[in-house]
Amino acid sequence: MSLIDQPTEIREGEELDITAVDQFMKAQLPELSGTPTIRQYPGGASNLTYQIDYDGRSFVLRRPPFGHKAKSAHDMLREARIMEALKPVYPYVPNIIAICDDHSVLGDDFYVMERLEGIILRQDFPEGFSLDESETRKLCTNVVDKLVDLHQVDYHAAGLDHIGKGAGYVRRQIEGWSDRFRKAHTDDVGDCEEVMQWLHEKMPEDVTTCIIHNDFRFDNVVLNPNNPFEVIGILDWEMATLGDPLMDLGNSLAYWVQADDDQFFQMLRRQPTHRPGMMTRDEVVEYYMKRSGLEVENFDFYEVYGLFRLAGIVQQIYYRFYHGQTKDKRFAGFGQAANYLEQRCKKLISQSKL
Repeated sequence: MSLIDQPTEIREGEELDITAVDQFMKAQLPELSGTPTIRQYPGGASNLTYQIDYDGRSFVLRRPPFGHKAKSAHDMLREARIMEALKPVYPYVPNIIAICDDHSVLGDDFYVMERLEGIILRQDFPEGFSLDESETRKLCTNVVDKLVDLHQVDYHAAGLDHIGKGAGYVRRQIEGWSDRFRKAHTDDVGDCEEVMQWLHEKMPEDVTTCIIHNDFRFDNVVLNPNNPFEVIGILDWEMATLGDPLMDLGNSLAYWVQADDDQFFQMLRRQPTHRPGMMTRDEVVEYYMKRSGLEVENFDFYEVYGLFRLAGIVQQIYYRFYHGQTKDKRFAGFGQAANYLEQRCKKLISQSKL
């Protein structure tokens, strides 16, 4: 069984026009021949990702979800242009092959990038992928290092001054996610008002401004199949911007389910952070601070923020399912997940010394 990440059959209702894709690809790369095979990557609940295979060559196409979507979300053109600018200074970004803003092709903006052939770790290690505890710790630190490296990129030199507003990021995020959660609220989910009030009262000033990924997780990391400790790619730059690095770390830790977490959180786990040798959330924070040179007396605010933001993302997706804007059955339990995340935030708040 191959360890290399593989696409599967396309989900119903998310098919692409093969003829349109073929014509577009051959206009960009005239050397291509034959008819492409198109399959879909099953992960992700936001943008859709497809693999396009010609004889001997593979590409990845990214497009927004079908149907209604938030006005400011799923900006494929922005994502692709950030990747183009970052590539020279942060080599883990895949090469962009083509960008399309002509909706007559596939009905929306999209872009095509090189396919990075490697291992992507999702809920657990794949069959045949075996690391002992010390090797798992080495992999874990190598991945966290890439987040530190990103935060140390000179965004002025990269020409990325324009991708975010910079200072005031913490306040904008708390106000913005509070507004988005309220607009996406459904009657069967808690209102998170207590959590939002606490975040408003406890928000600190930005520690600094840097490029942040905003969705940095193991399942957005591509590993070298011949050396699984080596990171060869970082994927999914949709939410990259200029902001506070500790907010970015808080976002990542919202997905960092460790071995001693409760059963429901384990059910939400989508990366193998529970494995023996993986750092705990506290250890990640300590390691990150040491590597980055940043300091903070109490990380509680950023951890609660990350969980609340995740609740907001989950709730926005659930809102679409609740109102029949998507039929994807994966989203049926997202309301329950939002409720759990609210309760997890409240527990952390009750224990916080902030």
